[in-house]
Amino acid sequence: MNQALVHLGRRLRQAGYHFTTTTPATHERVLARGLDERAPGGLRLASDLRDVFGWSRPFEASLLGDELLGLLDQAGELHRVGAHYRSGLRFSSLGDLLLAHSAYPTTAADSIFFGPDTYRFCALLDRLATQADVVADIGCGSGAGGLWLACAQPRREVILTDINVRALDVACANAAMAGIEVRTVQSDLFAALPELPDLCAANPPYMRDTQQRAYRDGGGRHGEGLSMRIVREWLMRARAGQSLVLYTGSAIVAGVDAIRAQVTALAAQQSVQLDYLEIDPDVFGEELSLATYADVERIAAVGMRLTR
Repeated sequence: MNQALVHLGRRLRQAGYHFTTTTPATHERVLARGLDERAPGGLRLASDLRDVFGWSRPFEASLLGDELLGLLDQAGELHRVGAHYRSGLRFSSLGDLLLAHSAYPTTAADSIFFGPDTYRFCALLDRLATQADVVADIGCGSGAGGLWLACAQPRREVILTDINVRALDVACANAAMAGIEVRTVQSDLFAALPELPDLCAANPPYMRDTQQRAYRDGGGRHGEGLSMRIVREWLMRARAGQSLVLYTGSAIVAGVDAIRAQVTALAAQQSVQLDYLEIDPDVFGEELSLATYADVERIAAVGMRLTR
């Protein structure tokens, strides 16, 4: 476990740090305010902890002081930019949790996602998650979903899975910051789990990404590929009484939600109960200008619970 990262997060919490992460488009607009030609990339230098660990602004070493700078360096997330520095991670607030994840912009192949979808995902868990002694956050990223479920039912056993080793390391540190015991498993979805727990939760990528970044590209025609794979693989292994809560996005073409149609048909074939809802009718509208979405009228954030 990255103990330096754990100590850094705890020090930020003690300092009263709080930050709500926005969409990349909003983040870009905020950073564009007050540009400084003398600073790295023309970005205004950070003036407080939220600038450093929330807005990912470059900063002078003196702003953090020796302790925080040392912890960030020991965590392997202190990056030199000319005469200044940047943090390789952001810290975002989620209820009582403080979670580390990738700094802006998230361009690396092993980036760890956190954003407005994370907040909607956890709100969906509040609404649809069933009582369960053992839960798994599939493709956990920062671990937000699993840790949120742990807060809701403290004596649960929580399993965090991801194919991304860096994500598992950060998720484990996030759990330690919160004092929550978890088990981490490197896995391509359910592959490394001997059996499914009573409740699986997932918030997979659901966009098409020209750079094919794993944390963002859902595959398929409009980004639905990974979400549908999760549904099908869960249906293959689920036993009576087990549930899957999935938060994703669906491209609406000619008024039709293709994911809803596919999942409804699969649930009917296997006599599985399906609860399905549209959470937000219009997300990532800027993507509609791309050729990949030329036939799409909107992208909806959707959630579902499948129960065998």
